[in-house]
Amino acid sequence: MKGEAGRTLHNEKPKQEGHVWGSMRRTAFILGSGLLLLVAFWNSVTWHLQRFWGASGYFWQAQWERLLSTFEGKEWTLFILGATQVPVFFFWSFSGLLLVVDTTGKPNFISRYRIQVGKNDPQVDPVKLRKSIQMVLFNQFVISLPLLVFLYPILKLRGDPCRQELPTFHWFLLELAIFTLTEEVLFYYSHRLLHHPTLYKKIHKKHHEWTAPIGVISLYAHPVEHVASNMLPAMVGPIIMGSHLSSITVWFSLAFIITIISHCGYHLPFLPSPEFHDYHHLKFNQCYGVLGVLDHLHGTDTVFKQTKAYERHTILLGFTPLSESIPDPPKKME
Repeated sequence: MKGEAGRTLHNEKPKQEGHVWGSMRRTAFILGSGLLLLVAFWNSVTWHLQRFWGASGYFWQAQWERLLSTFEGKEWTLFILGATQVPVFFFWSFSGLLLVVDTTGKPNFISRYRIQVGKNDPQVDPVKLRKSIQMVLFNQFVISLPLLVFLYPILKLRGDPCRQELPTFHWFLLELAIFTLTEEVLFYYSHRLLHHPTLYKKIHKKHHEWTAPIGVISLYAHPVEHVASNMLPAMVGPIIMGSHLSSITVWFSLAFIITIISHCGYHLPFLPSPEFHDYHHLKFNQCYGVLGVLDHLHGTDTVFKQTKAYERHTILLGFTPLSESIPDPPKKME
């Protein structure tokens, strides 16, 4: 009996090893194929974008040189306009469109995409909104503007931000990757630090007055928080890279648009999902980052991952609201 059992185990072991090896090969094949497709897709996209960049590069270079000649001897003024006024224009243009919805409740169909149903409905509190807008303007022009004035001589040490030659397309992609990763790290840890009970009560609580956020309050924060968690994470990347003004202008404008979307309160079609940060405003102790990478590593998104909000945390590629296609479970009767 013992001999038969031994032979059986001896026969099963190669089978198990063969099964494991076969699974590993299939997994490697699937992952390898996916990687090849991803590389091919990425190369195709960058090739087309590079062609567009190359075709329009002479045009943009000519426009930039025209600007330089206009501001000759006043590059500092050009830098301030590009690093502050252009991003501010995008901020108020985009958040202004959302403010129309937030203050009037129209067009009505957009309310279907509201994340926190019943909040700010049919419109936001006008007194609370007025107070928030005043704080946002203070942060932009009294806090941000002087910081960016000091940014100019720092960048000059790394290379003239108003140099004549515009960055290449691939260099800008690299810069964008560095900017994004730098902001993720600095924002996550500074933001999480601000949730320390002492700092939260004195500083960060102001931003969390809006448990159901709207776009314009993305910059509604205590001045200390605005510097530590909004401005510095966005500024450090360009300092590290010694970036050109064109890269800085695009980066700041994109950062404004992304933060407005994450605070807008609506999961709109074809835009990045705001579910992650909206959940942070709702629950306070989850989802501290932007990309979610550090939240995953530190386990500060474990509760979020158990919710319907996590299932809805994707780009909506149709017009049916995700709150309808992935509804919340019915509330239990007490």
